[in-house]
Amino acid sequence: MTDSQYILACTKADIPQGKSLAIELRGKEILLCHSAEGFFAVDNLCSHALARLCDGKLKGNKILCPLHGAAFDIRDGSALSRPAVTAIASYAVRVEKDDVLVCLEHR
Repeated sequence: MTDSQYILACTKADIPQGKSLAIELRGKEILLCHSAEGFFAVDNLCSHALARLCDGKLKGNKILCPLHGAAFDIRDGSALSRPAVTAIASYAVRVEKDDVLVCLEHR
């Protein structure tokens, strides 16, 4: 991924550790998450019932869907528990000084 593919999403201060933030970047709903391991970005919609994950809970490196409780790994988007069986897209994140940048080409 080239530098030009990264888009400014927010600042580090916008997302305290243990929290997430829903944003729209170029027409895509992205959920930015800040865990103890760093910043991560995934699609904001559950692959099971299309509920917005921003309304769920961030627990460590898992985001829990508010509708049926499906869990996704924020580091790679993988589905960790039923009823979801399909991963959600994840996006590369880079932190430069106080800025959090996201590459919209999913991994």
